[in-house]
Amino acid sequence: MILSHKTWSVYIIGVALVLLFLTNISIGSVSIPLAKVVATIFSFNDGSDTIASIIWQLRVPKAVTCVLAGAALSIAGLLMQTLFRNPLAGPDVLGLSSGASLMVAFVLLIGTSSASYLPAVSPWSLAVAASLGSGVIFLIVIAIAHRVRDNTSLLIIGLMIAAASGSLVSVLQYLSKAQDLQAFVIWTLGSVGGTHWSEILILLLLLLIGGTIAITSVKALNAWLLGDNYARSLGINIKKSRLMIVLATSLLAGGVTAFCGPIAFVGLAVPHLIRLLIPTTNHKVLIPMVSVGGAALLLLCDIMAQVPGSSNILPLNAITSMIGAPVVIWVVMRSRGVKM
Repeated sequence: MILSHKTWSVYIIGVALVLLFLTNISIGSVSIPLAKVVATIFSFNDGSDTIASIIWQLRVPKAVTCVLAGAALSIAGLLMQTLFRNPLAGPDVLGLSSGASLMVAFVLLIGTSSASYLPAVSPWSLAVAASLGSGVIFLIVIAIAHRVRDNTSLLIIGLMIAAASGSLVSVLQYLSKAQDLQAFVIWTLGSVGGTHWSEILILLLLLLIGGTIAITSVKALNAWLLGDNYARSLGINIKKSRLMIVLATSLLAGGVTAFCGPIAFVGLAVPHLIRLLIPTTNHKVLIPMVSVGGAALLLLCDIMAQVPGSSNILPLNAITSMIGAPVVIWVVMRSRGVKM
């Protein structure tokens, strides 16, 4: 039996995900052989409680966070590119990440220095602040989506909301103290480390809800590719399907931003990379494959961010930008008909 190119690509991406997951766990300030990683995960006795503690308390939560965050951002990016029929649209075009950054900026740049009555900043307080920021922007976008009739207007309004939020963040940065500014900058660099199982469960729940909404919207997503009129001719409720897509994107992108910070380029680049490996426009295939591809890519970026033999870790967004920027350049050149 001869396997097709598409089938081979699916197998390769799946195997790559497993290998990258195990490699991500084995690499760190303390190098752990892959054999010990596999033995510990499958509960074989490797004779080292310290290694088991490192793997289960630090490495596995980080790797699982990579999988969940990469999958969520990639699905959100695919939804936005389909809704707006714009290859350069990403999960942050609605301003959700900017709203989250604005609320985190209020907590870190004002709360820690100017208001001693506020509780100490913790990862959960940052997550709550980011969730509130994303939620407020989501409600604004939903209200606007009820009124505007075309997706282009919604896209422009989302970008303007992001610009306005960014300007307020700039003002807060200008007025903040150096130590608070440093904490905020570190948060904006993105991180998949430091998450606990309770936070991972919330991420998993958001991914399941957002992914389920995306899967149930496959017919509408496929119809959106050919325009509003074609979607209406197939009996698609334009307003309802748009609201569901916006809801799914908000849950996926907002949840990741809340617990991992704003992670750039993953949601933008992965859909294009998957279409390159699996040439199809059917979202019934694209949605699960971009989720697997996004998980694999973020695992790879996290591996690259780890300095070998050192406890130092490079900024995650610096690595994702190194990979994502060439993809964006390729998309722009291809859209202009320039042969690469």
